[in-house]
Amino acid sequence: MMIRHANERGYADHGWLKSRHTFSFADYFDPAHMGFRKLRVINEDRVQGGQGFGTHPHRDMEILSYVLTGEMAHKDSMGNGAIMRPGDVQRMSAGTGVRHSEFNNAPDKELHFLQIWIEPMRRGIDPGYEQKAFPVEERQGQWRLVVSQEGRDGSVSVNQDVNLYAGLFDAGEQSPTPAVRHAWLHVVRGDAEINGQRLSAGDAAAFQPGEPIEVIGVKDSEILLFDLA
Repeated sequence: MMIRHANERGYADHGWLKSRHTFSFADYFDPAHMGFRKLRVINEDRVQGGQGFGTHPHRDMEILSYVLTGEMAHKDSMGNGAIMRPGDVQRMSAGTGVRHSEFNNAPDKELHFLQIWIEPMRRGIDPGYEQKAFPVEERQGQWRLVVSQEGRDGSVSVNQDVNLYAGLFDAGEQSPTPAVRHAWLHVVRGDAEINGQRLSAGDAAAFQPGEPIEVIGVKDSEILLFDLA
Protein backbone atom coordinates (compact mmCIF):
# COMPACT_ATOMS: atom_id res chain seq x y z
CA MET A 1 0.00 0.00 0.00
CA MET A 2 1.47 3.31 -1.13
CA ILE A 3 0.04 6.30 0.75
CA ARG A 4 -0.35 9.76 -0.74
CA HIS A 5 -0.86 12.17 2.15
CA ALA A 6 -3.19 15.14 1.78
CA ASN A 7 -0.50 17.69 2.68
CA GLU A 8 1.74 16.40 -0.10
CA ARG A 9 -0.71 17.45 -2.81
CA GLY A 10 -0.32 20.48 -5.02
CA TYR A 11 -2.16 23.66 -4.00
CA ALA A 12 -3.51 26.61 -5.90
CA ASP A 13 -5.20 29.70 -4.41
CA HIS A 14 -7.02 31.86 -6.96
CA GLY A 15 -9.00 33.80 -4.36
CA TRP A 16 -12.43 32.61 -5.48
CA LEU A 17 -11.06 29.07 -5.91
CA LYS A 18 -8.86 27.01 -3.63
CA SER A 19 -7.78 23.71 -5.14
CA ARG A 20 -5.77 20.68 -4.01
CA HIS A 21 -4.24 18.53 -6.75
CA THR A 22 -3.60 14.84 -6.06
CA PHE A 23 -1.81 14.56 -9.41
CA SER A 24 0.10 17.05 -11.58
CA PHE A 25 -2.27 19.71 -12.89
CA ALA A 26 -1.91 23.22 -14.36
CA ASP A 27 1.04 24.95 -12.64
CA TYR A 28 1.61 22.05 -10.24
CA PHE A 29 4.03 19.50 -11.71
CA ASP A 30 5.49 16.47 -9.96
CA PRO A 31 6.90 13.75 -12.26
CA ALA A 32 6.33 11.21 -9.47
CA HIS A 33 2.58 11.94 -9.46
CA MET A 34 1.30 12.17 -13.02
CA GLY A 35 -1.71 9.95 -12.42
CA PHE A 36 -2.50 6.32 -11.64
CA ARG A 37 -3.24 4.00 -14.54
CA LYS A 38 -5.94 5.82 -16.54
CA LEU A 39 -6.85 8.06 -13.58
CA ARG A 40 -5.32 11.41 -14.49
CA VAL A 41 -6.80 14.10 -12.19
CA ILE A 42 -8.35 14.34 -8.73
CA ASN A 43 -8.81 17.99 -7.80
CA GLU A 44 -10.50 18.96 -4.55
CA ASP A 45 -12.04 22.35 -5.29
CA ARG A 46 -13.62 24.91 -2.98
CA VAL A 47 -15.46 27.67 -4.83
CA GLN A 48 -16.73 30.89 -3.23
CA GLY A 49 -20.42 31.76 -3.45
CA GLY A 50 -21.51 33.01 -6.85
CA GLN A 51 -18.14 32.20 -8.44
CA GLY A 52 -17.09 29.44 -10.80
CA PHE A 53 -15.41 28.24 -13.96
CA GLY A 54 -16.51 30.24 -17.00
CA THR A 55 -17.18 28.57 -20.33
CA HIS A 56 -14.07 26.71 -21.50
CA PRO A 57 -13.26 23.80 -23.85
CA HIS A 58 -12.17 20.18 -23.35
CA ARG A 59 -11.38 17.31 -25.69
CA ASP A 60 -10.89 13.55 -25.32
CA MET A 61 -11.31 13.23 -21.56
CA GLU A 62 -13.89 11.62 -19.28
CA ILE A 63 -14.65 14.25 -16.63
CA LEU A 64 -16.44 13.25 -13.43
CA SER A 65 -17.80 15.63 -10.80
CA TYR A 66 -18.69 14.62 -7.23
CA VAL A 67 -20.26 17.26 -4.97
CA LEU A 68 -19.56 17.20 -1.22
CA THR A 69 -21.32 20.35 -0.03
CA GLY A 70 -23.20 23.13 -1.76
CA GLU A 71 -24.73 23.19 -5.23
CA MET A 72 -23.02 23.30 -8.62
CA ALA A 73 -24.69 24.69 -11.75
CA HIS A 74 -23.59 22.96 -14.96
CA LYS A 75 -24.10 24.18 -18.54
CA ASP A 76 -22.51 22.85 -21.73
CA SER A 77 -22.51 23.22 -25.50
CA MET A 78 -24.56 20.01 -25.87
CA GLY A 79 -27.52 21.88 -24.40
CA ASN A 80 -27.38 20.33 -20.94
CA GLY A 81 -28.11 22.36 -17.85
CA ALA A 82 -28.38 20.90 -14.37
CA ILE A 83 -27.83 21.53 -10.67
CA MET A 84 -25.59 19.08 -8.81
CA ARG A 85 -26.02 18.41 -5.09
CA PRO A 86 -24.25 16.13 -2.58
CA GLY A 87 -24.63 12.50 -3.64
CA ASP A 88 -24.82 13.37 -7.35
CA VAL A 89 -22.29 12.02 -9.83
CA GLN A 90 -21.87 13.66 -13.22
CA ARG A 91 -19.96 12.39 -16.24
CA MET A 92 -19.10 14.56 -19.21
CA SER A 93 -17.36 12.87 -22.14
CA ALA A 94 -15.48 15.64 -23.93
CA GLY A 95 -14.79 13.52 -27.03
CA THR A 96 -14.38 15.55 -30.22
CA GLY A 97 -14.86 18.73 -28.24
CA VAL A 98 -17.24 20.36 -25.77
CA ARG A 99 -17.50 23.67 -23.97
CA HIS A 100 -18.92 23.93 -20.48
CA SER A 101 -19.15 26.04 -17.33
CA GLU A 102 -19.46 25.10 -13.65
CA PHE A 103 -20.61 27.68 -11.08
CA ASN A 104 -21.43 27.77 -7.41
CA ASN A 105 -25.21 28.03 -7.47
CA ALA A 106 -25.42 29.79 -4.07
CA PRO A 107 -24.33 33.41 -3.55
CA ASP A 108 -23.36 33.00 0.11
CA LYS A 109 -22.24 29.37 0.55
CA GLU A 110 -19.09 27.52 -0.43
CA LEU A 111 -19.19 24.81 -3.09
CA HIS A 112 -16.93 21.86 -2.25
CA PHE A 113 -16.51 19.19 -4.92
CA LEU A 114 -14.11 16.77 -6.58
CA GLN A 115 -13.17 17.10 -10.22
CA ILE A 116 -11.91 13.78 -11.62
CA TRP A 117 -10.42 13.15 -15.06
CA ILE A 118 -10.08 9.70 -16.61
CA GLU A 119 -8.35 9.08 -19.94
CA PRO A 120 -10.85 7.61 -22.41
CA MET A 121 -10.65 4.19 -24.00
CA ARG A 122 -11.22 5.74 -27.41
CA ARG A 123 -10.55 9.23 -28.68
CA GLY A 124 -12.75 11.12 -31.06
CA ILE A 125 -16.11 9.91 -29.73
CA ASP A 126 -19.23 12.04 -29.74
CA PRO A 127 -19.46 14.23 -26.62
CA GLY A 128 -21.84 12.93 -23.97
CA TYR A 129 -23.33 13.76 -20.60
CA GLU A 130 -24.94 11.84 -17.74
CA GLN A 131 -25.87 12.65 -14.14
CA LYS A 132 -27.38 10.47 -11.43
CA ALA A 133 -28.13 10.78 -7.71
CA PHE A 134 -26.98 8.17 -5.17
CA PRO A 135 -28.85 8.62 -1.87
CA VAL A 136 -27.04 8.32 1.46
CA GLU A 137 -28.84 5.05 2.28
CA GLU A 138 -27.32 3.41 -0.81
CA ARG A 139 -23.80 4.30 0.37
CA GLN A 140 -24.03 4.09 4.16
CA GLY A 141 -21.97 1.22 5.55
CA GLN A 142 -21.45 -0.27 2.11
CA TRP A 143 -19.82 0.21 -1.26
CA ARG A 144 -22.10 1.56 -3.99
CA LEU A 145 -21.02 1.29 -7.63
CA VAL A 146 -21.48 4.83 -8.98
CA VAL A 147 -19.48 4.69 -12.25
CA SER A 148 -18.73 1.79 -14.61
CA GLN A 149 -18.00 1.23 -18.28
CA GLU A 150 -21.37 -0.40 -18.94
CA GLY A 151 -23.43 1.64 -16.47
CA ARG A 152 -24.06 -1.49 -14.40
CA ASP A 153 -26.51 -1.54 -11.50
CA GLY A 154 -27.76 1.94 -12.21
CA SER A 155 -24.30 3.52 -12.19
CA VAL A 156 -23.13 6.33 -14.47
CA SER A 157 -21.45 4.99 -17.62
CA VAL A 158 -17.93 5.99 -18.65
CA ASN A 159 -15.79 5.49 -21.76
CA GLN A 160 -13.08 3.45 -19.98
CA ASP A 161 -12.59 0.11 -18.20
CA VAL A 162 -12.96 1.53 -14.70
CA ASN A 163 -15.29 0.99 -11.76
CA LEU A 164 -15.81 3.66 -9.12
CA TYR A 165 -17.36 2.82 -5.75
CA ALA A 166 -18.51 5.27 -3.07
CA GLY A 167 -18.98 4.39 0.60
CA LEU A 168 -19.93 6.11 3.86
CA PHE A 169 -18.56 4.52 7.02
CA ASP A 170 -19.22 5.64 10.58
CA ALA A 171 -17.10 4.52 13.54
CA GLY A 172 -16.60 0.76 13.40
CA GLU A 173 -18.53 0.27 10.17
CA GLN A 174 -17.00 -1.82 7.42
CA SER A 175 -18.07 -3.79 4.37
CA PRO A 176 -16.30 -6.38 2.21
CA THR A 177 -14.25 -4.52 -0.39
CA PRO A 178 -15.33 -5.17 -3.99
CA ALA A 179 -13.02 -7.22 -6.16
CA VAL A 180 -10.55 -4.77 -7.67
CA ARG A 181 -7.47 -4.83 -9.91
CA HIS A 182 -5.21 -1.79 -9.61
CA ALA A 183 -6.95 0.29 -6.95
CA TRP A 184 -6.81 3.92 -5.86
CA LEU A 185 -8.59 4.72 -2.60
CA HIS A 186 -9.32 8.37 -1.82
CA VAL A 187 -10.64 9.53 1.56
CA VAL A 188 -13.05 12.31 0.67
CA ARG A 189 -13.74 13.36 4.25
CA GLY A 190 -13.61 12.09 7.81
CA ASP A 191 -11.23 9.43 9.06
CA ALA A 192 -10.88 5.73 8.29
CA GLU A 193 -8.55 2.88 9.09
CA ILE A 194 -7.10 1.38 5.92
CA ASN A 195 -5.18 -1.86 6.45
CA GLY A 196 -4.50 -0.78 10.01
CA GLN A 197 -3.34 2.76 9.15
CA ARG A 198 -5.43 5.83 9.87
CA LEU A 199 -6.10 8.04 6.87
CA SER A 200 -7.90 11.37 6.93
CA ALA A 201 -9.65 13.64 4.46
CA GLY A 202 -7.55 14.15 1.34
CA ASP A 203 -5.30 11.15 1.99
CA ALA A 204 -5.17 8.40 -0.61
CA ALA A 205 -3.63 4.96 -1.07
CA ALA A 206 -2.65 2.93 -4.13
CA PHE A 207 -2.88 -0.85 -4.32
CA GLN A 208 -1.52 -3.36 -6.80
CA PRO A 209 -3.57 -6.38 -7.95
CA GLY A 210 -3.96 -8.98 -5.22
CA GLU A 211 -3.21 -6.64 -2.31
CA PRO A 212 -5.80 -6.84 0.48
CA ILE A 213 -7.87 -3.74 1.22
CA GLU A 214 -9.59 -3.50 4.59
CA VAL A 215 -11.55 -0.35 5.35
CA ILE A 216 -13.01 0.44 8.79
CA GLY A 217 -14.74 3.72 9.54
CA VAL A 218 -13.29 5.84 12.34
CA LYS A 219 -15.24 9.10 12.10
CA ASP A 220 -17.79 10.19 9.47
CA SER A 221 -15.73 8.83 6.59
CA GLU A 222 -16.65 9.18 2.93
CA ILE A 223 -14.45 7.18 0.59
CA LEU A 224 -14.05 6.69 -3.15
CA LEU A 225 -12.50 3.47 -4.45
CA PHE A 226 -11.31 3.30 -8.06
CA ASP A 227 -10.86 -0.10 -9.72
CA LEU A 228 -8.64 0.33 -12.78
CA ALA A 229 -7.41 -2.05 -15.46
